[in-house]
Amino acid sequence: MIDGRAMAVTRRGLLAAFAATAVSAAPYYANASGFLRSGGDIRRLRMYSGRTGERIDAIYWIEGRYVPEVLREVTFFMRDWRDNRTRTIDSRTIDIMAAAQQLLEISEPYTLLSGYRSPQTNAMLRARSRGVARNSLHMKGEAADLRLRSRSVSQMARAAAALQAGGVGRYSRSDFVHMDCGPVRNWGA
Repeated sequence: MIDGRAMAVTRRGLLAAFAATAVSAAPYYANASGFLRSGGDIRRLRMYSGRTGERIDAIYWIEGRYVPEVLREVTFFMRDWRDNRTRTIDSRTIDIMAAAQQLLEISEPYTLLSGYRSPQTNAMLRARSRGVARNSLHMKGEAADLRLRSRSVSQMARAAAALQAGGVGRYSRSDFVHMDCGPVRNWGA
C-alpha cells in the first residue's frame, strides 16, 4: 500500500521532471522574446530589400499578440525574389531579428539579402558555393541573411549571439550576418 505523502512526492517529482523537460526543450527562444518584452507592448521590424527595392517598417506584435496581417506582409517581403515563392516566416526568427536590431539601438533598416529560399534556389546557390547548407533553414522560413551600413558584421553577430536564441553566422568577406531560430550555435569569422 502507498501512503498519501509518498504519492504526493511522486506527483511533484513527475511535475518537476515534466517542467524541467519543457524548459530544457525550448530555452533559447525565450531569451529573444524575453529581451523584447523589455521593449514594451510592441515589436517592430525594419528592412529593405535591394533585390526588389521594397521596404517594410512594421509593428508585428501589439499588446501580447502577433498581428497576423503584418506577419503575412513580412512573409511576402522575405519571399524568394528569384521565383516569388513564399513560405511562412517563423515568428521566432522575426523576434530574433527585431531583438538584435533593438539591442543595437538603431533605427536603420536591415538590408535583407536572403529570407525564404525555395529548394530550387537553394540547390542553385549550393552548386555555386560550398557555404550553402543542403538542408538550409532558409527553405523552412527560419533564417535570414542581413546587413547594416552602420554596424559591422562583428557588432551585428555579437548582438544576435547575446540573445542565445538561435544560430548566428558571421560572413565578414560577404558583409552579412545569418540569423535563424534553430539550435544555438555560432560560426564564421
